[in-house]
Amino acid sequence: MEALARHAKVPVVNALSDRAHPLQALADLLTLKEAFGGWEGLEVAWVGDGNNVLNSLLEVTPLVGLRIRVATPRGYEPDPQLLKRADAHFTHDPREAALGAHALYTDVWTSMGQEAERERRLRDFQGFQVNGELLELLHPEGIFLHCLPAHYGEEATEEAVHGGRSRVFDQAENRLHTAKAVLLTLLK
Repeated sequence: MEALARHAKVPVVNALSDRAHPLQALADLLTLKEAFGGWEGLEVAWVGDGNNVLNSLLEVTPLVGLRIRVATPRGYEPDPQLLKRADAHFTHDPREAALGAHALYTDVWTSMGQEAERERRLRDFQGFQVNGELLELLHPEGIFLHCLPAHYGEEATEEAVHGGRSRVFDQAENRLHTAKAVLLTLLK
């Protein structure tokens, strides 16, 4: 993708790479704005892998005034420079990250290309599942986000994805709208 962008005469959009998922971050911002009317004063908690979705979230949160807390298992931490630039609170305790947050966000524990690591990751991520107990720690109006697809029983329970706090399907719809907005802007 980077080589293509260097040689292309037209914009190249990173819809998803191992390093970043910027269109997802835009959809997340739209979902938070729909849920809360804005971003000022909101705290987002990330529980899970220090992956591409988190990287993009860490890049965008300080630009709009969001505060972010991150909890990963040891060995799965995100880029320390991204944590620093986002002024993120980092912990290895998912309960600490979730406590009082307006949004709790997670992603799959085993991404595409990591299938050989699945069993180890399932062991390493024990205690990081988003479930009813973790959701109870949120702000009273707190919501649950997941970029989908979800692996029920791993990073999230079916109750979390389909429950009253979930905004994952709004978030999925918003990916379409934000991608269209980016493309429209680039085509002008």
